[in-house]
Amino acid sequence: MTEPVTPVPVTPGPVPSVAGVPVVEVPVVEVPVVEVPVVEVPVAVVGNGPVGQTAALLLARWGVPTLLLDGRPRREAAGSRSIVQQRDVLDVWEAAGVGRRIAAEGLTWTTARTFHRDRELFSLTFAEAGRSAFPPFVNISQSRTERLLDERIAAEPLIEARWDHLVTGLAQDPAGVTLTCLTAAGRVRVRAAYALVCAGAKAERLRGLLGLRFAGRSFDDRFLICDIRADLPGWARERRFYFDPPWNPGRQVLIHPCPGSTYRVDWQVPPGYDEDRELSSGARDARIRAVIGDRPYEVVWSSVYRFHSRVVDRMRTGRVLLAGDVAHLVAPFGARGLNSGVQDAENAAWKLAFTLNGWAGEELLDSYHTERHAAALENLDVTAATMRFLVPGTEAERRFRLAALEAAATDPAARAAVDSGRLAEPFWYVDSPLTTPDPSRPFAGRPPRGSVPPAAPGVIVPDAPIRVAGERVARLREVARDGFLLLAAGGVDGAAALDAARRATRAPVRLLRLGDVDAAGTLTRAMAARPGELWVVRPDAHVAAVLHRPSPPEVAAALCRALGSPAGPPAA
Repeated sequence: MTEPVTPVPVTPGPVPSVAGVPVVEVPVVEVPVVEVPVVEVPVAVVGNGPVGQTAALLLARWGVPTLLLDGRPRREAAGSRSIVQQRDVLDVWEAAGVGRRIAAEGLTWTTARTFHRDRELFSLTFAEAGRSAFPPFVNISQSRTERLLDERIAAEPLIEARWDHLVTGLAQDPAGVTLTCLTAAGRVRVRAAYALVCAGAKAERLRGLLGLRFAGRSFDDRFLICDIRADLPGWARERRFYFDPPWNPGRQVLIHPCPGSTYRVDWQVPPGYDEDRELSSGARDARIRAVIGDRPYEVVWSSVYRFHSRVVDRMRTGRVLLAGDVAHLVAPFGARGLNSGVQDAENAAWKLAFTLNGWAGEELLDSYHTERHAAALENLDVTAATMRFLVPGTEAERRFRLAALEAAATDPAARAAVDSGRLAEPFWYVDSPLTTPDPSRPFAGRPPRGSVPPAAPGVIVPDAPIRVAGERVARLREVARDGFLLLAAGGVDGAAALDAARRATRAPVRLLRLGDVDAAGTLTRAMAARPGELWVVRPDAHVAAVLHRPSPPEVAAALCRALGSPAGPPAA
């Protein structure tokens, strides 16, 4: 179907900003009159960054075709940007077909060292329940991650990526979403059943079209970031955080190792910092040598930035869902930006796929906002506390920070108060309407830094190798992401449970008996599974329910609840 396209004048105006970040406006153009098709697709994903790429790949995994739209002319490869990819996100990317490649190319670090002035206060290693196939984190530049995701997308026939498609209009009706794109050839309209907006922090235009608020605050302090290539023996397997070092007095420095003997260094810099003046005066060289010493180095990339703490009021509005930085911005200490965005993408993808495939009703999509907005608020709370410690705003906060740092030098119990960033972790959906509570496994709240909460409803299931059908060795989370998974401990009538689940939903459901797949007991111990328990695991590997010697109606009720339909399965 084609139709004539009339010229669309774009009126210039003042350049707006979001949290002090300039928003790129469309220049004054006269779009040529051409005939273009109206593209029709089940899901349009706006934004071809790592969050949008992940969403498209996961939707394709469920058999849902997607169209990736991006206003840029091509992929940009600039700087390290988001570098710390968390273990559970590598798991998500493995489901998308690229997790092991990202992990293999990334640099693994397992120790976080914290210093005050000229002495080390403590170091932290990362705990895990079960036995994962991935390290706690890998460091790899965002641009390289995007390239690896691009390669996977190019091999996926259900995904089409279109650059130079700037979305300038978005309209909804009861049957779908119409997106208007400006391209070099003219105006293109895309018709989709649903749209997933992953267009990044500067997508103020799209937030405005959706009538969303982006409330929060911006921090005045600036931070200088440099990617430096140098030979630094002993630094390649650890992250270093310095409070008030002699070579940056009164402020902080963070150092991350990256592949290829490259290190990302973040300096907190004073108000009024002038990067050009520092470069021309030679002070940049002195700043770097204060960190790395008198050895050869190369600055690969540098930038000056500031942090924001903002979240939209709704992450779902009608047939449009928002994911990643377009929906929430947090300070980067703890690597909660991209990692949280990928978890948004997974949550959105399985729920959109289940809705489009007729396995769940429209109400399942309401839980996307409920779950991921709560995760965004948790990230804002955690990172805001970190920023108060890093950049005290009051005299009381400054006194508290100094006391905590001085005490941590000699008192291990005081170290928990030193906040250089709580590292990213999967959110726990314990209060989600999809979760069936288990009074015998109460959630104790946010666990200590470096630890994970005990396995329970709402928490991501521990990972461990399992043997499927007595032959193939797999990982639990790999199998869990194929649909709903029932894990039966001894004493459960597995056949009756599976029959009840299949009567409750047309979605893929699988039963595994712990005694058959976990002969060594690694998984059973990590879950603390008890005889007579049936564990219901969601397609994103979070536990939906732990049922005790359940009857078939109880199994069906837990499945229906996990699909957003506590009243029963959707009509055929």
